Amino acid sequence: MNHVSIKPVWTIQGGNGQTLSPRLIELLTQVHHTGSLQAACKVLAMSYRHGWTLVRDGEAIFSTPLLRMARGKGSQLTPLGEKLVWADQRIAARLEPVLDSLASELQTEIGAVLPMGTRPLRLHASHGYAIEKLVAALGEHGHVVERRYGSSVAAVSALQEGACDVCGFHIPLGAMQGPALAHHTPWLSGADWHVIDVATRRQGLMLAPGNPHKVYELADLARHGVRFVNRPPDSGTRFLLHGLLQAQGIAESAINGFERCEATHAAVAALLASGLADAGFGLETAARQFKLDFIPLALERYFLVCHARTLHTPAMQQAVAVLRSPAFQAAINALPGYEARDSGVVNPWALAFETAAARRNHISIANT
Repeated sequence: MNHVSIKPVWTIQGGNGQTLSPRLIELLTQVHHTGSLQAACKVLAMSYRHGWTLVRDGEAIFSTPLLRMARGKGSQLTPLGEKLVWADQRIAARLEPVLDSLASELQTEIGAVLPMGTRPLRLHASHGYAIEKLVAALGEHGHVVERRYGSSVAAVSALQEGACDVCGFHIPLGAMQGPALAHHTPWLSGADWHVIDVATRRQGLMLAPGNPHKVYELADLARHGVRFVNRPPDSGTRFLLHGLLQAQGIAESAINGFERCEATHAAVAALLASGLADAGFGLETAARQFKLDFIPLALERYFLVCHARTLHTPAMQQAVAVLRSPAFQAAINALPGYEARDSGVVNPWALAFETAAARRNHISIANT
C-alpha cells in the first residue's frame, strides 16, 4: 500500500543571501531535547563536524549565537535558538492536521487509478491523539483510511450528508453532556446510528510553565494582564468552554484574547510554550507535550459514529478489534489525560449515553 505524507518545511533567508537550513532546525530541536550537540548529532545520524558547520552557518545568517557551550554542562540554546525551535513546533502543531487530511485525500485519489485499488474508509473527525493512533493501526492492518480533520459539527454534518462513512467527535460527561448532545442531535436523528467508544480524555486550563499569573480557575482568566488563546468558534472544545463559563457567570468579553484562535490543541500549547500567551483551554496531552502546567476542569468522551450497515464492513470490524486490543488500550492509557476505559464498546445511539452514564456514575475529575 502506497502512503502519501506531507511535512511542513520553512526557512529564513538572510540579508547576505544565505538560507537557513531545515536540517539546522532539526538539529536545534534535538539539542533542546538532549541538552547536547553531540547527542543531537547522534540522533540525526550526522557527524559532529557537520553539526557544527550547520550551527556556524546559521549564526552567520543572524550574526548572533544559537548555542552556548560549557565544558561538562553540554549545550544550551540561546534565546534565538529557543525561538527557532518553538517556531518550528508552532508551525507543525498548526499545519499537521491540515496536511494529514490533504495527504490522505491525495493517497485516495492516486489509489483509485491504480490496479486493484480499494475503496477507503472515509473518516471525518475532530482531531485528537487517540484517533491518530487508531488511523495508524488500521493502516498497519492494510485498511486505507481517507481522513479529514475538522470541527465536531463538520464531522457529524458530513456523516449525515453521506460525505463520510464514520465520524469522530467528543461529548463532555456530567452537566454539559445534555446540552452537547442537543447541539449535535439535529444531524444524528432518524437513522440507525451506532456509537463506538474510543477513550475518555481530560480538558482544562493549559498554563505557561510555572503558572506565573497564578491562574487556578476560569474566573482568573478575566484578570488584567492574562493573555488567553482560544479554539475556533465551531470546535467542540470552544462549545465546552462556553458552557463552563456560562455556568459560572463569566463573561467571554472580559477575557483578553478570547477571540484569538488556534486550530488545534497542540497549536494552543505551542503558542503558550513560546511565551506569546499565558493561558488556553484544551487537552492535557498537548499541555504535557509542551511542558506546560495543567488544571483539569472537564472529562469528555471521544467516540466514533457510523450507520449499522457500515459497522459490519471489514474496516470497521477491524477498527473495533483494534480498539478492544490490549496493545492499543495500553497506548491510549499512556497518553496524559486519556483513558481507554470503554474502548471498543458499541451501542446504538439511542442507548449509548444512558449506558455510558450508568457505567461511569462513579467517575469524577478529582479521582482521574
